[in-house]
Amino acid sequence: MYEWREQAEVGGLMAYGSSVVALSRRVVTQVDKLLKGARPADLPVERPTQFALVINLKTAEALGLTLPPLFLYQADEMIR
Repeated sequence: MYEWREQAEVGGLMAYGSSVVALSRRVVTQVDKLLKGARPADLPVERPTQFALVINLKTAEALGLTLPPLFLYQADEMIR
């Protein structure tokens, strides 16, 4: 189980969390504001707002796992 969806995309069994790409974009926006002269104390604290459950079915099959249908139904994305 991983935090980043990208880890499931490269072979991890599953991930529940936000996208490291989306978080990186938010960081770039904050750094841009700082470089343009914003005070750190004036910037809001940001947290991820979107989370996804990603299941890598190839990895589950390679491990010999049978995942319950209800669990698969709750996934936001399945990698085949």
